[in-house]
Amino acid sequence: MAFINLIEQEDASGRVAEIYNTMMETMGFIPAAFKVFSPSEYVLDKQFANLGYFMRHKTLGGKLLAFIRLLVSETEQCSYCVSMNSGILLQYGVLPDMLTEIKLDPSKAPLEENELAMLLFVLFVVRDSNSIQQTDVDKLKSLGWSDSDIMDATYHGTTQVGVDKIFNAFRIEPEI
Repeated sequence: MAFINLIEQEDASGRVAEIYNTMMETMGFIPAAFKVFSPSEYVLDKQFANLGYFMRHKTLGGKLLAFIRLLVSETEQCSYCVSMNSGILLQYGVLPDMLTEIKLDPSKAPLEENELAMLLFVLFVVRDSNSIQQTDVDKLKSLGWSDSDIMDATYHGTTQVGVDKIFNAFRIEPEI
C-alpha cells in the first residue's frame, strides 16, 4: 500500500479525471505509475505529457527508451520500474536471461550502434555527470544524433532517477 493517498478513477475530478479517461480509452487501465502522481494535478499532467512526447518521438525508439528506464531503475533499485520495463522489453524480444546479462554489462544491449552509444552515454550521465566531456557528445553527433536527441535522451534518463525515487519513497507496487 502506498504511503500517500492515490486518487482512484471513481474519485478523480478535473484534469486528473481527464487524464484517467484518456488512459482508460487507450490502455484499458490506469497504471500505478500514473496514480502515484495523482495527488498533484500539475505533476500528473507533466508526466502524462512526457509519456505522450516520448511515445511519439521521431528518433528515440521505444526499445532504446525502455532500456534507458530499465537500467537507470536497476541502479536506483526501483522494482516497479525494473519489472515494468522488463515487460516492455519482452515485447521487443529481449528475454529475461538476456536482461540479466545486460544489467551486468549494458554494452550488450541488442541495439543499433548509435542507439547503444546513446544508452551508454545516458547511463554515464546518470552515474557521473561531472565526467562528461565534449568528446562524449561529439561521438553521439558523429553517429547521427542531434543536440535535441541528446537532450531528450538525457532528460528521459535523468528524470527516471527522480521517478524511481518517488516510487521507492511512496512504496508504489506493480499492478496485479
